[in-house]
Amino acid sequence: MKNLGFGMMRLPVINGDPTNFNYEELNRMVDAFLEAGYNYFDTSYVYHNGKSEEATRKALVERHPRESFRVATKFPSFIPMSEEDVEKTFAQQLENLGVDYIDYYLLHNLQTVWYDGIEGKGDGLFLSEHLFDHAKGWKEQGKIKHLGISFHSSPALLDRVLDTHPEIEFVQIALNPIDWDSDWVAAKECYEIIRRHGKEVIVMEAVKGGGLAKLPVPAEEVLKAVCPDKSIASWSIRFASQLEGVIAVLSGMSTLEQVMDNTRTANEAEAFSEEETAALWKAMAIYRDCTPFPPAELEKYRGLTWNGVSVYSILQAYSICLVQPDPSCIDDNNYFKNKLAEVSHLDIHGELPHQEVIRADGMNATYLVDEAVAYLQRNTF
Repeated sequence: MKNLGFGMMRLPVINGDPTNFNYEELNRMVDAFLEAGYNYFDTSYVYHNGKSEEATRKALVERHPRESFRVATKFPSFIPMSEEDVEKTFAQQLENLGVDYIDYYLLHNLQTVWYDGIEGKGDGLFLSEHLFDHAKGWKEQGKIKHLGISFHSSPALLDRVLDTHPEIEFVQIALNPIDWDSDWVAAKECYEIIRRHGKEVIVMEAVKGGGLAKLPVPAEEVLKAVCPDKSIASWSIRFASQLEGVIAVLSGMSTLEQVMDNTRTANEAEAFSEEETAALWKAMAIYRDCTPFPPAELEKYRGLTWNGVSVYSILQAYSICLVQPDPSCIDDNNYFKNKLAEVSHLDIHGELPHQEVIRADGMNATYLVDEAVAYLQRNTF
């Protein structure tokens, strides 16, 4: 279970500037992570306004032997570019990181819109720019050790992509206790598909962007009654860490204290006992009951659709987003975009047809659904 990964997307910065790093703090964090026995660092071409790879080079690559760490980064698959620019971008990433090869390389953010296209014609950027072909070439040249994808869409698409692209060795998915059985993120189903294909898993959003680091008081009381000395965030880290086939459980860390807490949790982690498992799911049930649309309320919308998309799922995602510390960084927003494209070939950033939603009891819920749709639309990237 020693599979904690350092996510380089919420690094310490000065005066709120995402490109002005506090290297004194960051260097201490990197050193402490390595000293604790962990070595997986995850960055991206786009994190911190395009400066995370550079920060990774300065804090990690230039200060530690190459064999002492594994570095992962991601190609910006959602940015339209020419074939020539695809190669230039990858070369720039190697330069940004200051490495000759990348241990784990991901095509970033595979989803319905970027793979199938909004019209479902298979003309998304992944295919039109031949990203898998380029990546296979980089691997043949020894510039990539392991090739994978990060994924943000439906289980059905994931299954199809893994069938079509056997070159994929691992998949990075959002996985945590609250997303385990959510309608759209569907972490359990996605995890099982990945394992069925014989691929390995990298976990992102293990603490849901910090949203599972602090729970409603009644939920925290349930967990503290079982493990009084464990942080609330540690429950989600342990939940993901104990799953079979997990290469790394990523945590975006911003302070040395977070590094110390996460490494301590990972060092001491053991599979959940029956008592701990029961406590975790009880706490998650309380968490959902404390959202604006608890499960009992959502059931009133079961079977209704808005432009082909489940109203139950729309309101479930909206409800979860509203209780997150930073809703704009939560995956649920972006799954809505893909559902619209998948079932109705609608562009979430375009003009969406108006549709009335009437519940079985006669209540007109159109205003409520319109409010949820507008919110998810604003916070989708």
